[in-house]
Amino acid sequence: MTKDKRLALVLLLNGGMVVALVVVGLGSHSLGVLAAGGDYLGDAAGVALSLAALRLSRRKHGHPNLTSHAALVNASFLLIVTIVVAVEGLRRLIEGTPHVRGLPVIIVSVIAALVMAICALIIGTVESEDLNMRSVLLDTLADAVSAGGVAGSGAIILATKGAYWLDPAVALGIALIIAYHALKLIRDVLVLLRKRPQPETRRS
Repeated sequence: MTKDKRLALVLLLNGGMVVALVVVGLGSHSLGVLAAGGDYLGDAAGVALSLAALRLSRRKHGHPNLTSHAALVNASFLLIVTIVVAVEGLRRLIEGTPHVRGLPVIIVSVIAALVMAICALIIGTVESEDLNMRSVLLDTLADAVSAGGVAGSGAIILATKGAYWLDPAVALGIALIIAYHALKLIRDVLVLLRKRPQPETRRS
């Protein structure tokens, strides 16, 4: 399967999960699920950008560094999502967490984790220098892990019929994981761009 087809399929699955996570997150009052939905939305935008950059880079006069720039934009977008989630998570921990419905959180999070695991298999092993595909794979694996964490918090909330503070706490944990990987990817992209020769600009 070509990179284009892999990215297109991952984009389709990501888009479906964004809708499901946002609907369930709002209905269950779960910041953890909404954080996952925001993360998946960022990933979907990143995949779409990566797909466009991959195709443009193949054109005769395409920019050879477009895929690296796409990875950079994707990581930057994830940092913005991280800040929004962190601020809301801290607000809920300080002011009080609303009632969270555990069962819908568990169901949608388990499904999300399985879908992201499938997406990781679709993307497969990629070359270490292909930061575009690497960024998509990294985001997908992080999504699967974060969804598992949200499912765990939902199970505890359901079992205890309380402990609602776990939901924003897990959301903060997800934000930290996303931020770490996003910053690492930004560093790798910037290092690679410094090493690569920039294309000469045409003179009019």
